[in-house]
Amino acid sequence: MKLGRFLLLRRATQLGVLGLFLAGPLAGLWIVKGNLNFSYTLAFLPLADPYLLAQSLLARHVPETKALAGAAIVLALYILVGGRAYCSWVCPMNIVTDAAAWLHAKLGIRGGASFSRALRYWILALTLVLALATGTLAWELVNPVSMLHRGLIFGMGAAWAIVAAVFLFDLFVASRGWCGHVCPVGAFYSLLGRIAVLRVSAVRRAHCDDCMDCYAVCPEPQVITPALKGAPKGLGPVILAANCTNCARCIDVCQKEVFAFGTRFDDARRQATKLAEAKEVS
Repeated sequence: MKLGRFLLLRRATQLGVLGLFLAGPLAGLWIVKGNLNFSYTLAFLPLADPYLLAQSLLARHVPETKALAGAAIVLALYILVGGRAYCSWVCPMNIVTDAAAWLHAKLGIRGGASFSRALRYWILALTLVLALATGTLAWELVNPVSMLHRGLIFGMGAAWAIVAAVFLFDLFVASRGWCGHVCPVGAFYSLLGRIAVLRVSAVRRAHCDDCMDCYAVCPEPQVITPALKGAPKGLGPVILAANCTNCARCIDVCQKEVFAFGTRFDDARRQATKLAEAKEVS
């Protein structure tokens, strides 16, 4: 598979976000203070993780106005660019799990455990119930995403063990198992994906030659079929599935240039155009 422009752009974005957080502690350049849970950008813009805020509210912690404002900004951003864009463009664990998936394929490891993709939603619910029952942010004690990001900024400590466990889980137990089946953070952001504006679309699906390259690289391959092969059923080409991460790997690898970025409204627009043309003909 070719190393595409969107993969390089995602890595640049992930490392760039991390670099902004590290610039303060390492170089005294405090562009961003904090971590992915809560941060200040340029000493005035608050950004807060809405999933963490939900846990805090259930734990009966009263958030500051800045946290509420920061969470609202982040919610608005991911409703615009796609909820699970967080997973593929920001989350530092994505680099770890992508590396495990690459090595899994290189080593030719076959088989592995099978988990329902609904498992992540049950775990998400469990983390919220734990916050309500214990009055603490229980999940954050073991959240690999938070631990890795905080560890890279302030020192890893025992976080290495958690990160290594996720890597080995994806490598030997279930390829892409963490992000695709277990992680409640991705499950939370997928809920925003149900109404997200920016979407990948199989705009030239008639040119598909069934090479299956897009399925091979997609971390959530089940989201592709309705858009790519749904024409006979009257389904539009826009990938509307909430678990599409907008990683754009399908765009990168498709030799026929079937896929492109668009919006969730493109299907409705195409349908309206067809109806208008049909009326003109009649």
